[in-house]
Amino acid sequence: MPGRYYEQFEVGETIEHDKRRTVSERDNQAFCDMTMNQQPLHLDAEFSADTQFGERLVNGLYTMSLAVGLTIPETTDGTIVANLSYDDVEHPAPVFHGDTLRVQSTVTDKRETSDGERGVVTMHVEAYAVNREDELVCEFDRTVLAKKAPDA
Repeated sequence: MPGRYYEQFEVGETIEHDKRRTVSERDNQAFCDMTMNQQPLHLDAEFSADTQFGERLVNGLYTMSLAVGLTIPETTDGTIVANLSYDDVEHPAPVFHGDTLRVQSTVTDKRETSDGERGVVTMHVEAYAVNREDELVCEFDRTVLAKKAPDA
């Protein structure tokens, strides 16, 4: 299991996630279709050309979901009980088709549950568009309920 157990998270540590992903037009279209989000700013090139951005934007919820997905191998793959919350979500810059995202997570808090059998871990997640000089495009706090190590 590549994910971390509760005991393996250290408050203050920053985890640089190895996987990156280039966002395609197909990714954005499929996500919008699956979520019934037909916002023309995401889907209509002519409409978007007349906005301040000049082109279609990638759906912000896709950006956030991708950021979470890119964190999984080094954080909660196989060691999570549940995602408890996503808080303070911000999109300081848009994501465009062709942007490549990298993600990092900083552990900001951890505590055992009242029964002592699991732990709650909070991470501040940041996603950057590496092809745009590492511009911050999404950030949020993710709180998870993590398993304790079997031998703990």
